[in-house]
Amino acid sequence: MKAVVALDYGPPEDYTVAEMPAPRPGPGQIQVRIAAASVNPADVKVPSGEFREQFPLEFPHVPGNDFAGTVSEVGAGVERFKVGDEVFGQAVPRALRAMAGAERPSLTTGALAEYAVFEADTPFIALRPDGLGVEEAAALPTVGLTVRAVLASADIGPGASVLVIGASGGVGTALLTSLAASARVTATGRPEDAERLRDLGAAQVIGYEDEYPSGVDAVFNLVLPGDGLVEAAAALRPGGRLVTITFPVTQPEWLGRDNVDLRFVLDMDGRLGGMREVAEAAVSGELAAVIGRRYTLDEGARAVADFARRHTFGKLVVRVEPGFGN
Repeated sequence: MKAVVALDYGPPEDYTVAEMPAPRPGPGQIQVRIAAASVNPADVKVPSGEFREQFPLEFPHVPGNDFAGTVSEVGAGVERFKVGDEVFGQAVPRALRAMAGAERPSLTTGALAEYAVFEADTPFIALRPDGLGVEEAAALPTVGLTVRAVLASADIGPGASVLVIGASGGVGTALLTSLAASARVTATGRPEDAERLRDLGAAQVIGYEDEYPSGVDAVFNLVLPGDGLVEAAAALRPGGRLVTITFPVTQPEWLGRDNVDLRFVLDMDGRLGGMREVAEAAVSGELAAVIGRRYTLDEGARAVADFARRHTFGKLVVRVEPGFGN
């Protein structure tokens, strides 16, 4: 099979597209013929060597967490899926097993490939509904899980004033579409992104270096390091909620004030909902991923490099099987 491959630790510019043996499913696993996949930070960070002591990789390494495709083979004991099922979901490299959910972890051989193997018994893989196209399904898993989790954690009421830091990325653009009907959103972004961010629901767009508004009800931090949120916390009204998804995990004493409701969101067990709930929200129109650029599998290494080096808007999707589905 053809796959995007990292041959050793290094930057994504060193990745290549190569022929690899197709992985076969073991007990409790499924093999999926990948139709499309999307790029995430782990596709850059894990092969970079930044975490090699904690999570050593075996090479060649195939990146790719989010996918949509068709079940092509099932391992012993699998009853949840059958050959021919159209599925989508999210999984992490097997090297990150220690970070995956404790109960039903979602692990993969790497989705930026023509075939990948996944654990069948996980809340992070589900049937792809008819109303959800292949590219949208591949763009949605990490984005959808994150947006649903941060909104559940924020618990903001109608008419709330909200600041979204990092609104132009995959999670940010999807969060804007989910917040637009119920909140007044100030979004951070580049000047060239302002019109598109307003189209997604932002009432106001400010630059990354601009002063934040004051007295907002909630701040969603999607990009700033967890130890650099003093200004984000200062934008909140007393008792306002700061929801963050970045590392290092923010400690209350780092914020410079003690009247902020701080919430770090990382739901590796799907307690706030899995892929079935993401699918339902997408079909109902409550949740949508924004696709910024599309690539072929032959361009897959460049897609990861672009994710790392270029300013991106929304998700980068790699179409693995061009003739598949909608």
